[in-house]
Amino acid sequence: MLREARIDLGALRANLRVLRAAVAPAQVMGVVKAQAYGHGAVGVARALAEEGVDWLGVADLAEALELRAAGIGTPVLAWLHGPDLDAPTAVEHDIDLGVSTIDQLERAAAAGATVHLKVDTGLSRNGFAPTDAFAAFARAADHVRSGRLRVRGIFSHLSNTSPADDDRQLDLFAELVDAAHDAGLDPEVRHIASTQAALTRPDARFDLVRLGIGLYGVEYGDGVDPAALGLTPVMELAGTVAAVRRVPADTGMSYGFIERTAHETTLALVALGYADGVPRSASGRGTVAIGGTAYPQVGRIAMDQFLVDVGDDPVAVGDRVVLWGDPATGAPSASDWARAADTIGYEIVTRVGSRVPRVFVDGAASG
Repeated sequence: MLREARIDLGALRANLRVLRAAVAPAQVMGVVKAQAYGHGAVGVARALAEEGVDWLGVADLAEALELRAAGIGTPVLAWLHGPDLDAPTAVEHDIDLGVSTIDQLERAAAAGATVHLKVDTGLSRNGFAPTDAFAAFARAADHVRSGRLRVRGIFSHLSNTSPADDDRQLDLFAELVDAAHDAGLDPEVRHIASTQAALTRPDARFDLVRLGIGLYGVEYGDGVDPAALGLTPVMELAGTVAAVRRVPADTGMSYGFIERTAHETTLALVALGYADGVPRSASGRGTVAIGGTAYPQVGRIAMDQFLVDVGDDPVAVGDRVVLWGDPATGAPSASDWARAADTIGYEIVTRVGSRVPRVFVDGAASG
């Protein structure tokens, strides 16, 4: 195969078990937005559902509907909406809506939807501002009493900036939860923690935690080793050697000649590029594995291809090239490429392009 993203569902299920044990007794939401962080939403969501995840989380209604169309019946929350929120469709397909504005609340109530009220505790993104939350709670309570609305949850999101910042957000969240109760609401689930807070802040777990990047075995913070937590990378991105060329010293490599060969060497061409999610900003800084041996990526990464300096080793056309995967196998990690590109592992796995087939395997079953 010219290129593939191999998705190990056995590793995914094992990661869920590790994380669920770490955050118990809180319920667990598996976040599968953005095609499950690039891993393939339906395949990942189905595996999580089979493993008994309590909830699935997505950004928007279209992502939720894709899961329902695939026959996945696990409770789903969708929390990011435009002004044309289609609440009746959410109700028809049993999808919970995260609501952040009065307009969204009214649309949800008109459709008889089930909602989670989002409050902004510090990120300045979506969610009711603290000064607006009291009126929103009162209005939601009116709708609940009239039978037009079900408020199943209340939630927010931590910045993970510092313990002090998280403390302030948690204090504000607790105050707003109390205010919701005072208004006559009785949400079943309170949630604010994603992976980092879920693992490091027991006081942030409340009734439910939203697990995203941790499920996929990718580093969630600087210096955090997923393997030390018992987590395994789920994605292995691999390409194929498409050509091999022996070149003399001082040979330019790819666009712009940002690098030239220091001596006679062999260059292997790999059929992956920035159209497939390989970050151009990592040009000349990334590493790949061929046959378990690490080699440097050299020259400018192009749209469809890049070069690897394999020295004098006998690399051949058709050899498999692993860009990132499980370091236990000798592969670089997604976080290694993130550091090379001055970004984060989340972006590395999520940006893998649509022309890269997702090949689902089960490491637990096959090994």
